Amino acid sequence: MAALFQPDSSAFHNLKSTPKTIVITGGSSGIGLATATLLSQLNPSHNLVLIDLKGPPSSFKHNPSHLLVHTCNITSWKDQRTGFEKAYEKFGRIDSVFVNAGIAEHNDQFFGDELDSDGKLKEPDRRVLNIDMDAAADTAKLAIYYLRKNKEGGQIAMTASLAGYLASAGAPLYSAAKHGIVGLMRALKQECAKLNIAVSVVAPAITVTPILAGGNRQAINQTPEVYAQEMNRMGVPINKPESIALAVCWLFNEGMAANGAGIFVQADKYTDLERGLAKTREQWMSKEMLDLFRGGRKAPLFQRLDTANPTKPKI
Repeated sequence: MAALFQPDSSAFHNLKSTPKTIVITGGSSGIGLATATLLSQLNPSHNLVLIDLKGPPSSFKHNPSHLLVHTCNITSWKDQRTGFEKAYEKFGRIDSVFVNAGIAEHNDQFFGDELDSDGKLKEPDRRVLNIDMDAAADTAKLAIYYLRKNKEGGQIAMTASLAGYLASAGAPLYSAAKHGIVGLMRALKQECAKLNIAVSVVAPAITVTPILAGGNRQAINQTPEVYAQEMNRMGVPINKPESIALAVCWLFNEGMAANGAGIFVQADKYTDLERGLAKTREQWMSKEMLDLFRGGRKAPLFQRLDTANPTKPKI
């Protein structure tokens, strides 16, 4: 079983002692902004790179010489790539990347039928998958490219969701995308470890952020805070964005020890779902099925990274 634990920012000695260059997508609001704020408090000399549709609010204070704000549509590969290029040009390296930008479920794509100009069933709106899965995978690609330039590697943390473990009724595409983020982490963690790159996910339950109200028709004309208070009164556990930021910084501070972690945050409490699932595989797979799976692990089905001579990116 997974055990609860409590991250302590006073014990984040790596983040407090050594300035790092940290890229955060969706860094101007919600969880991204809370993470940038905590990182700034831990060490004002961190180089923070915020990639988002717009810049952070004026209330966010960080030394301009250690800050780069790159505004773009995260779904554009060229625009997102330019953000990483500017970060590398300004700061000379990238140490950690928080793959965080995302949106909530957008309308009903499965049961609400619309017709196009020809009177035929209209093509579904794929913006949730484009942002929450495709653009996030692009960020992970860019992160690996730049972190491989460092002899000591680096860290990648990705925002999944409780919906990435327990699908959320009424949010099928969001759930699919967040399951994809968890799967991406699981598929990358072994190869990334060979390059000294730790990859992990943070999986928040409902958190007070701008997308909370934006993805629910009942929350129209309500602030996320008011909507969250109403849900909490009905028994729904709610997170503060600062609690997710604490989990992300814990992952970054842990370095390679956090590789493969999946930190579930609910009601501002923490547990590592990935470690718990790994320990109980025999229970949910059965011993026979688990033994069969393990017996085929070494089959050369997929190209693996050659640790003796890994391809290095050109600088």
